Amino acid sequence: MDGNRNGTRRWSIGELARATGITVRTLHHYDAIGLLVAGERTAAGHRRYTEADVRRLYRIRSLQALGLSLAETAAVLTAPVEGLDSLEDLLATQLERLAAHAERLRQLQDRIEQLLGRIRSRTVPDAGQFLSTLEMISMFDGYFTPEQRSQLAARAAGLGPDAVEAAKASWAGLVQELLQHVRQQTPAADPGVQELVARWDALATRFNGGDDAVKATAQQVWQDQSETISRTMPWPADELRALVAYLHEARQVV
Repeated sequence: MDGNRNGTRRWSIGELARATGITVRTLHHYDAIGLLVAGERTAAGHRRYTEADVRRLYRIRSLQALGLSLAETAAVLTAPVEGLDSLEDLLATQLERLAAHAERLRQLQDRIEQLLGRIRSRTVPDAGQFLSTLEMISMFDGYFTPEQRSQLAARAAGLGPDAVEAAKASWAGLVQELLQHVRQQTPAADPGVQELVARWDALATRFNGGDDAVKATAQQVWQDQSETISRTMPWPADELRALVAYLHEARQVV
């Protein structure tokens, strides 16, 4: 990180990537499409990001976490970066999402504590209590609303068990192929990668019906629950997280 200049800090692209966990490739893409352009350049032409750039990057990632596309994010950011009203609205929305997430956790904690209390008192909980807790776990792990879960289940039932199993096999193959590209650091804009991502999204659409809210929630599940998901799959959590980031990056390619 550069020393203070006029009382403010400056970051190189590598320093910003390390500090935020965002890949240099993604920052280059943001620069190329004009979403986040470094506020300054050195005499040698190297990017130097300012504190204002960091605040803008925070808004970009926060808006994406809320399910906005890059184009939608760019439209929102036409408001002044320093606009306090805009930033207040963004933080308030984030806080609402965190509060809802915390409430799901609290409810699940209460249910499990009730079950644990009965077991410790040597009283076997009845099936209804287990079913209720399983429902809470499903809601927490899945992040989906009851209506969304019903829709997903209905689509899967409509496809039939054979088609569902075939889709699982196809999906596993796509994971393997895409992870190979992740390991080889193939550019996300590579035509072969784009074709694989298109197949991935087409396969997912058979289950999510192209519903943007469901897709955004599913992506959030992969980001938040990679450790849990990896326990039931032959891929480690860090590779699954890298795959999610790679898919997101590939979808942003114009």
